[in-house]
Amino acid sequence: MLAPKERKIFCLNNIAKIGLEKFRTGYTLTENVNEAAGILVRSADMLNMEFPENLRAIARAGAGVNNIPLEKCAENGIVVFNTPGANANSVKELVLAGLLLASRDIFGGIQWIRDNANNPDVSKLAEKAKKNFAGHEISGKTLGVIGLGAIGVRVANAAVSLGMNVLGYDPYLSVNSAWMLSPMIKHADTPEEVYKASDFITIHVPAMDSTRHMINADTIAKMKPGMKILNFARDVLVDEEALKDALESGQVACYVSDFPNKLSVTLKNSIVLPHLGASTEEAEDNCAVMAAIQLQDYLDNGNITNSVNYPETNAGVCETEARAETFPTCYRK
Repeated sequence: MLAPKERKIFCLNNIAKIGLEKFRTGYTLTENVNEAAGILVRSADMLNMEFPENLRAIARAGAGVNNIPLEKCAENGIVVFNTPGANANSVKELVLAGLLLASRDIFGGIQWIRDNANNPDVSKLAEKAKKNFAGHEISGKTLGVIGLGAIGVRVANAAVSLGMNVLGYDPYLSVNSAWMLSPMIKHADTPEEVYKASDFITIHVPAMDSTRHMINADTIAKMKPGMKILNFARDVLVDEEALKDALESGQVACYVSDFPNKLSVTLKNSIVLPHLGASTEEAEDNCAVMAAIQLQDYLDNGNITNSVNYPETNAGVCETEARAETFPTCYRK
């Protein structure tokens, strides 16, 4: 049996300590990327990064990988991992908060209280003013969920528990997701069904060329007047120029986004959060642990789990040969 090999890991972002502690003895952190066998990253931009010859793998502590040049990595034999589902509960909880923020004018009510904080009659005035912020209950309303992956399934199931009618759409629904879905969720055959029937729509799909601006002027026109859109996936999924017109006309009553940008923060009737979805301590811990375990299993054993640019491989524990030293090199230019 081979003695455990010493390896160096470079962190492009701060990675939760609990994840780094998962590396076995012989793994050390380095501040020199050129000597790293593996990289741990969260949101740092790697698109124009030059990779050292000895780099074998990159593990993204999160689900999205649009900050990593996947094709370039594949061409150079660098396996890229992500951590699907590790932050799903964190995002799910924020989506539920977004539902309530969109249905009740909670922010408006809080701002009114702050504006009148110095008025000695604030309590009496509040009783008269509260009707302006009352809003509506979500129970009995229809939520359309586009994308039933790790997050979408959890959101859909939670909405059912809150008394909502849920309509889900996902042409690539996995077997695992199907098993997890509540039987109370109605499956839509087309996104148009979701647009037509929903009081709220929440998007949970990856950012790709095929999904860019999937919510646009044409799709918004098919939606119920006065409906509300929640976007906790990626800002590029929504054509915010078209959304601006819809918010001003009232076709869309409210937009909740977790992605502040130059346009979104100025939109009428919008609630924009500072990308809080996966930022809980628990989510960061879960992602760090999952990323570290997958990275080490590949470097030590050649096993690939949750890669976004190489097929899944599981050959068990390596006892006679360092698989990860030889496997990727055959793909390198």
